[in-house]
This record gives sequence, C-alpha cells and structure tokens, in this order.
Amino acid sequence: QVQLVESGGGLVQPGGSLRLSCTATGSIGSINRMGWYRQAPGKERELVAAFTARSSTDYADSVKGRFTISRDNVKNTVYLDMNSLKPEDTAVYYCNAEVATYYSLTYYREYWGQGTQVTVSS
Repeated sequence: QVQLVESGGGLVQPGGSLRLSCTATGSIGSINRMGWYRQAPGKERELVAAFTARSSTDYADSVKGRFTISRDNVKNTVYLDMNSLKPEDTAVYYCNAEVATYYSLTYYREYWGQGTQVTVSS
C-alpha cells in the first residue's frame, strides 16, 4: 500500500533550525495534498504547512515567515524547513497526504506518518 516515512526531528535550541523530510512510498498513482501537522502535549493536532490540491501552500499563522514547505515531485517527498524555532514549536510532527494508488486513481485516501519529535529547548 502506501507509507509515509518521516525523518529529521530532534532537539534544537531556541532560534535554531531543523529540516523535516517525508517520503511517500508504495503504490502511488497520484498525490492530491501533502503536508505537515503537529501535536503538542495536551493540544489538538494542527496544520503546520501543506501543499493543497491546486499546488498552492497553506501555513499556520504561527509559523509564517519562519517555516517553508517544499517538495520534490519525482521523489514524492515534502520538506519542512523550520527556522527561528521557538519552545512553543515543540511537538510531534506528522506527515499527512491524500493519495490515490495506481490501482484506483479516482479514490483518494488519507495517510499519516508515524510522527517525529521536535523539541526546542535550551
């Protein structure tokens, strides 16, 4: 089927930078939307940044100007470059994608990665 494989989390000091990567693998026919969500302890999961179905980008207000989402369509990979990190960015970051397999190109299903921990602390 389809898997989302994330990497790049870790511990960083305030003001530092990290890059997250997410690669979709498996029987991928088409990707409609792909991006990143995060969930901090005691809080609901929220959108961080994503490419929409029309290939535009959505960003949470709290990360605009600091985070940048990019992608490599050949590799089915999205990246999240996080700069000027703050303690409030600490969360588990999840990759999310709407994918149609090449067995059923008109049916899109939502997939989630396993999550990668980002901790911003001095």
